[in-house]
Amino acid sequence: MTAAKTNSTAKPAKIFAPDSVQTLQEFERDALRVAAVIRDHGVGPGDRVMLKAGNSAAYLSVLFALMHIGASIVLVDQQERAEETRRIALRTGVKVTFVDDDAPVDAEADPVHLYQLLVPAAGALDGADRLSFDTWGRLPDGLIMWTSGSTGSPKGVVKSGGKFLRNLERNAAQVGHREGDVLMPLLPFAHQYGLSMVLIAWLTRCSLVIAPYRRLDHALRMAGQTGATVIDATPSSYRSMLNLVTRKPALRAHLESARMFCVGAAPLDAPLVARYEAEFGMPLLDSYGSTELGNIAFATLDNPVACGRAMEGIGVRVVDEEGRPVPAGEAGEIEVDTPDGLEGLIAEDGTVQPAPSGWQPTGDLGRLDEHGNLFVLGRKLAVHRNGYTLYPEVIERKAEAAQCPVRIVPLPDERRGTQLVFFVEDEQERDAAHWREVFNGLLPAFEQPNRVVVLDRFPLNRNGKPDKRALESLARQ
Repeated sequence: MTAAKTNSTAKPAKIFAPDSVQTLQEFERDALRVAAVIRDHGVGPGDRVMLKAGNSAAYLSVLFALMHIGASIVLVDQQERAEETRRIALRTGVKVTFVDDDAPVDAEADPVHLYQLLVPAAGALDGADRLSFDTWGRLPDGLIMWTSGSTGSPKGVVKSGGKFLRNLERNAAQVGHREGDVLMPLLPFAHQYGLSMVLIAWLTRCSLVIAPYRRLDHALRMAGQTGATVIDATPSSYRSMLNLVTRKPALRAHLESARMFCVGAAPLDAPLVARYEAEFGMPLLDSYGSTELGNIAFATLDNPVACGRAMEGIGVRVVDEEGRPVPAGEAGEIEVDTPDGLEGLIAEDGTVQPAPSGWQPTGDLGRLDEHGNLFVLGRKLAVHRNGYTLYPEVIERKAEAAQCPVRIVPLPDERRGTQLVFFVEDEQERDAAHWREVFNGLLPAFEQPNRVVVLDRFPLNRNGKPDKRALESLARQ
């Protein structure tokens, strides 16, 4: 899987970062030099390493260098707590941990900072003249992405490098990414959606914009300066972008080069779609996928309906409680049959538990129309916040490390997707500020509370369990 040759008559594709601009050829040369330095750190084919850093040109150089070497890459969100990062490192048996300065990490991990690779890379020689992902593509554990399950503790999803790339080739073919596009994903690169767009840009020889997705006003200006043609973001980001354009009409001009607004990672509401069609004359193109099963279905410019149809070679069906397929238009659980799914999950002892084959239940509710378009209705246990899929009961278990019972009520929020209201049962009646500080020390930023309410006792139902409806009523007060 060596990079394809570029068309000599086409405008050179570039990687735009807030502080640098490189052609793909310049980026490739630098990534090869970084690969040589990583080898000097003792990393070779099949070695398992962790990469924990924020979006940057340096992040991409290290990621592509590791793929070129053929390392097994464990991706961890930059905001994940140091203690959880250490637990992941021990479970996966990583040889080296690569971090940036903003990534919380246990000093015992002896991390290698990205600048420790970039500085010596200036004079390094790899010996190859092109990046190649062939070795990485043959690894059954080329990629390990850490996520949270709907129940239980976080899980490591083990993915084949080759299958991951083939899934992205299907993705690009269906959506219509093409050489000459300028992709701007307003997403963290350590997760399925953001990583997909980074690698699609490489596979299709598109330009890529590394925009500050937490500063959407700056990102919009970068879109205008770089001529971004395809934007990918969560519904909450699109809502914030529209609000920005409404308050500051001059920003609207920065989106004039866009030909596709693509969306994913959270449920998309019809009013937001209508507002974009009214403002820009273009739909929001929804999608469906997961870390475990990969990218599954996409709406396109030719078929801008719901999440569109499943990609070629992938099956989607909707079943009833007995697992029987239901007629078009009828709701049920979504099941997927894909050749691009996970290899397995990392067990507590570090071994890989093989994934089952065939039709896989997703835990999502949806329906198919008569044309095979997928409508996703939601997930009972999951909530979506700032681009992350979160499971409140899992966060409760993490928060209860504070030695006090915690219950979390998620509330809809137009801007963030979800607010999290933490209820604490504390007989000592310590105030909310105390508990907010405790939780902020226990949890990564994307799982921290919007509001904390302290109770001396949880309201109970007739079974003696915390009354969820009563807590929800209190949360809405």
